[in-house]
Amino acid sequence: MTRPIRRGVRHALVATGAAVAAVLLCLLGTAFALLDGLFGDDASTYTALGCGTSVPVDPAGPMPQIAELVEDQVRIAAIIVRVGQDMHVPPRGWVIAVATALQESRLQNLPNLGAANDHDSIGVFQQRPSQGWGTPEQLADPAYQAHKFYQKLLTIDGWESMPLTVAAQRVQVSAFPDAYAKHEPLATKVVDALTGGAGRAAGYEAALRCAAGYDIAASGWTLPVRGPIVSGFRTASRPTHQGVDIGVARGTPIRAAASGLVIISKCNAHLANGGFYTCDSDGGLSVLGCGWYVDILHAGRVITRYCHMGSRPLVSAGQSVAAGEVIGFVGSSGHSSGPHLHFEVHLDGDRSSAGAVDPAVFMAQVGVPLDGGA
Repeated sequence: MTRPIRRGVRHALVATGAAVAAVLLCLLGTAFALLDGLFGDDASTYTALGCGTSVPVDPAGPMPQIAELVEDQVRIAAIIVRVGQDMHVPPRGWVIAVATALQESRLQNLPNLGAANDHDSIGVFQQRPSQGWGTPEQLADPAYQAHKFYQKLLTIDGWESMPLTVAAQRVQVSAFPDAYAKHEPLATKVVDALTGGAGRAAGYEAALRCAAGYDIAASGWTLPVRGPIVSGFRTASRPTHQGVDIGVARGTPIRAAASGLVIISKCNAHLANGGFYTCDSDGGLSVLGCGWYVDILHAGRVITRYCHMGSRPLVSAGQSVAAGEVIGFVGSSGHSSGPHLHFEVHLDGDRSSAGAVDPAVFMAQVGVPLDGGA
């Protein structure tokens, strides 16, 4: 496991040319730690790579080029993914395992480092013989360590919907419990590159697929609601519409699209002259504002926004939420002509219109198409 002395080891790895990711997502720490950690991931890692194939990864074959890693690191990641495939672990588990190995060893099969380490941690996952993980000879094998990691992960109830850092910590019991999440974007990118996009696939089957219904994709994302898009992003008739409107019935539960930190939870409704208007009853086209709404900050400096709730949200600013957790219910508060969810996605931690991107495109990229499924 990661121990305080490992900081020196990580510095040594940097000196040899391994780049260390700079972001920290701490979903169990203080709000300050959460915000400090989230604002640093590279949102550009969320690129469209499909929903994966069922072709097993070949750790002995040619490796894809990943700018942040050298070939030997990618090959160890391939071993981790192949073990997960052989054990029929869903792809979300592959992402968690690769992110954990990035934190523990930077995907390097480290020997016992002696004086550079104050414990008997060994290998890719820095598992310890003294804690029953196996013999030093067994733990020298990355495939063995990956198998032991997945074995323990699969015993944890609800691991697929947990924030990555929580699931990894339940397995590793690390001295740095909040450090794993900063590697999630790169881990997803690695799994995608090795599997043709399975880092965004919902499950390991005969043919991998994108997330359906309220499945949580391997990327950690899920649908906020299921329904047709009735108004798109920045259309010709609504060029300042910064999200999409999803038509669903009043009272439909709204789910957090991914784990993260609630940064806004409040009423935003007023008249054109600036006068107050309540969010506790339906608004209208003469009312301005988002009504009852929530903003959630996710890994990669991604922000999602959920507007026009029918009542006060179920979550408060500073609260951590899991992917798929119900945060409120569909209504028609604020600038709204009828019940629906107005859903926005913003990149680079920018809550303004400048940071807004088309949610339909983004959600397809993370393996959760807003396909209007009923």
